[in-house]
Amino acid sequence: MRLVQVFVPAGDLELVLERAEAAGVDYAVSEETSNDEFEALVSIPVPPAAVEPLVADFREAGLDESSYTVVTSAETIVSDRTDDLLGRFSGTRISREELQSQAVALAPASSTYYTLLIVSTVIATAGLLLDSAATIIGAMVVAPLMGPALAASVGVVVGDDELARRGVVLQVVGLLVAVATAALLGWLLRGTVLLPPGFDITTVPQIRERITPNALALFLALGSGVAGVISLIRNVGSVLVGVAIAVALVPPAATVGLGIAWGHPEVVVTAGTLVLVNLLSINLTALLLLWLSGYRPHRVGSVDRVYGRLRSRIVVLVVAIAVLSVILSGITYGTYQTAAVEHDARTELDAMSDEPPFNDLVLQELSVQYELIDLYTGDVPVVTVLSERPPGETEPPDFAEQVRERLEAATGTELEVVTELVDTQRSG
Repeated sequence: MRLVQVFVPAGDLELVLERAEAAGVDYAVSEETSNDEFEALVSIPVPPAAVEPLVADFREAGLDESSYTVVTSAETIVSDRTDDLLGRFSGTRISREELQSQAVALAPASSTYYTLLIVSTVIATAGLLLDSAATIIGAMVVAPLMGPALAASVGVVVGDDELARRGVVLQVVGLLVAVATAALLGWLLRGTVLLPPGFDITTVPQIRERITPNALALFLALGSGVAGVISLIRNVGSVLVGVAIAVALVPPAATVGLGIAWGHPEVVVTAGTLVLVNLLSINLTALLLLWLSGYRPHRVGSVDRVYGRLRSRIVVLVVAIAVLSVILSGITYGTYQTAAVEHDARTELDAMSDEPPFNDLVLQELSVQYELIDLYTGDVPVVTVLSERPPGETEPPDFAEQVRERLEAATGTELEVVTELVDTQRSG
């Protein structure tokens, strides 16, 4: 339930009471004695679904917009009369006014926003370098990047140009700040005693996870956007924490910064694609769901203008996501191909171990140097096979060539094969 309190300007009390009675809601009138500007305070308990039409009725009737209409959440109302109200005003979404107020809170003051963003980026960067999933999750919870995306969409739908503009600016600048912070931190840490010599960021599992996204990331982002909007319009704030963890905007942005610090353009492209897909998907789903949920500007004359802007933004977002999806599809295909080559090579090598003339050798280890970028630059995978050779045994003629032919037949890919033979002696 909500408690709507109207500070009634002098001369408007009869107007407010007529509208309240026409809506069939109960009210209480308190005399206002603080100054001569307001003559009374009218308190009206109503369900959430009744707030928007009631406030719209007051506006339509000519209630002075310089007055105050305060909407507060009533934790508990003890009365049998609420059953009738809930039956007449059904619905689960909050009013436009409440939505707009919550959206403003999601785009906080710049000092608060950028402080939280820098802190969360530092935490995420440390978590990535330490390969700590728990630390990265902590950064996701602190990160404020998702709020401005929802705020911008609310601003567009309700016709609040200032809120929409502020939401977009906070998203763009915030993303750049996150990348710059991670790049600076990576540059400062690189080559220090805090990281091992020759440290390669692409070998860290948590970083690798964010530089090899696949097409499923798009569905995750869209689903997270839907959950975020539903939690907003139904006033379930606790869900936003789970959405922030699911959509994960700061960790891939921090990965982009690390890619810049270590000079890996492929890391910048792949992680950058992931963070942009996530961010744009939240914007797209928020715009669509807010409009389909029935939110409109309170001025009827603004609806057509807002609809035109909404349609333009949706077209831009769909095109951008489509382009990024092509990149995601390419990454998905490339990741699958590189993994398939390694899997097929290992499977074939295991089979070769039981067949002459290879069964006299112990095929101990196989490594495949085949990265995503190699697939698209045409570089040949390099397969290194380490084999134990018992004393007195000799390798078959053209051993490396035979291994290469077998592995190429199994993988369907041209390979460069390096065979390393180690003489071994065992005792005991």
